[in-house]
Amino acid sequence: MDRYQVLKHYFGYDSFRPGQESLIEGLLSGRDVLGIMPTGSGKSLCYQVPALMFSGITLVISPLISLMKDQVAALNQAGVHAAYLNSSLTPGQYRTALRYAKEGRYSLIYVAPERLVTPEFLDFALGTEISMVAVDEAHCVSQWGQDFRPSYLKISEFIRMLPKRPVVGAFTATATKEVREDIVDFLMLQEPLVSATGFDRPNLYFGVLSPKDKYGALKNFIQLRPGRCGIIYCLTRKLVEEVCGKLMKDGFSVTRYHAGLSDQERRDNQDDFIYDRAQIMVATNAFGMGIDKSNVRWVVHYNMPKDMESYYQEAGRAGRDGEPAECILLYGAQDTALNQFLIERGEEHPELDSFTRDLIRERDRERLKKMTFYCFTRDCLREYILRYFGEYGSNYCGNCSNCLSQFETVDMTDVSAALLGCVKECGGRYGMTVILDTLRGASTAKIRQYHLENNSFYGSCSKVSVHRLRQVFQELLIRGYLKTTEDEYRLVKLTERSEEVLSGERFFMKMAKEEPVFGTDGKGKEKGRKKKALVSGMGEQEETLFERLRALRARTAREERVPPYLVFSDKTLVHMCLLKPQTREDMLRVSGVGEHKLEKYGERFLSEIREFQKEGQ
Repeated sequence: MDRYQVLKHYFGYDSFRPGQESLIEGLLSGRDVLGIMPTGSGKSLCYQVPALMFSGITLVISPLISLMKDQVAALNQAGVHAAYLNSSLTPGQYRTALRYAKEGRYSLIYVAPERLVTPEFLDFALGTEISMVAVDEAHCVSQWGQDFRPSYLKISEFIRMLPKRPVVGAFTATATKEVREDIVDFLMLQEPLVSATGFDRPNLYFGVLSPKDKYGALKNFIQLRPGRCGIIYCLTRKLVEEVCGKLMKDGFSVTRYHAGLSDQERRDNQDDFIYDRAQIMVATNAFGMGIDKSNVRWVVHYNMPKDMESYYQEAGRAGRDGEPAECILLYGAQDTALNQFLIERGEEHPELDSFTRDLIRERDRERLKKMTFYCFTRDCLREYILRYFGEYGSNYCGNCSNCLSQFETVDMTDVSAALLGCVKECGGRYGMTVILDTLRGASTAKIRQYHLENNSFYGSCSKVSVHRLRQVFQELLIRGYLKTTEDEYRLVKLTERSEEVLSGERFFMKMAKEEPVFGTDGKGKEKGRKKKALVSGMGEQEETLFERLRALRARTAREERVPPYLVFSDKTLVHMCLLKPQTREDMLRVSGVGEHKLEKYGERFLSEIREFQKEGQ
């Protein structure tokens, strides 16, 4: 079979997505490749299709057990023989899998990087034809990446030990220029074909809210999306427990995931979410890497993450099937301070020397600053994200909270001048909280300790809300009128530009006339942006059929003991609803239905569609 026949026979697709074909051609021609493609763009097909055409075995190096299990299960559902080798296997299971691999039963083997240079695995690898090594989540090889894993540095050592060098493919969803260079260097890619398809995910809606009651806003958001699967990310284990407990008490189908749970409970909770037994997952950032659950319709960040790479990776777990999904960030005043504390107190990567750890900490502070700016910008949120990764758009996407809000230009000269004047009189000795408390005329212990009630700007902004003061403060930072020191104290300092406002120059800001919210108008109707349909072209009849097919998929998945989305994705069900196939030939025209799945599931879904249409006559 050629690559098009492989694509259709096993995966049920008629054509490749942007970027896939050039990477596949490169690998098949024996050339190393580096693919930078956003989550949901089909990176895995770029090495899975060539793997099914090579004569030898393809090793896929993955960082997490959940990622391996998920992809191997999906391949087996498609009729592809694949296996994984990691610590979740018993010694007996591991040896059996290696024996089957030596016998040539598998086209693809997923392996953790830690296993590569162990004697048992090397004994297998040195005596087997390995055609390709595919490195998934390749940014983990770079200490400048957000998920640096020292074990990834063993990959090039392993490849050098093989009797014949295989073709090497590296794949990642997020990589700055520095990270890309590290991937090429550390994996020793030889004149690689580099393909970056762009970071934009047009199907994702981005929104930033600063609600007074975070949990109330979250609860309203979920209530207005019944039956929709979602993930809630919290910064700490304590918050995960708190939010999960409240949602459970309020009757939601919810589970939780964080490093404080036992291994067994984490596995059970993850399976409940993957198998749709729990609709909502509340988790720290320990959850999600490699989770290929395609029907996640929303991701809410209960706190601001520490950097844009983490945010975009986590938010990108919504809408992997290409259908509309929502990514909401609930910003709170303490989020920046908490992240700063985690950066300064964090003891990650103890194997690195102190100089390198300090460099990484300095990098993390700068990333946190840019993440904070994202929460306060009034420009297009999608454009802000793309600019961060070195791409540029139109500055209006029409699918983010800023583009869909009405703004007005407000003269904030008096407030900004008072803020800058207070910083100047304080001599740059204090942080933001002390400065804002001084302006509002607060009587805190620090105000009395530092005698700031004697500051000439004390109480000058007492009628301005804390929220508005923070907005002005952040705008001054973003536009370079203020700066903060790069240490744990974050002292506020003036800049060369400060004098422009202090000497009388007007200072204007864009302010939202009405903050976008996810509440109701009292009649059960959602305020803010209009809720999108599941997909354009689906009417009421198709929506009803979709729910019936989804119920059939759930029953089928229980029988097969696999996650529902591995039977058929939401996108495939939607395509069935639009095409309404009547024959096996019709069913093969549905995107995502290959020969193997047609044989396993085709007739029961055809029968459901026929029955639905018969009832409607």
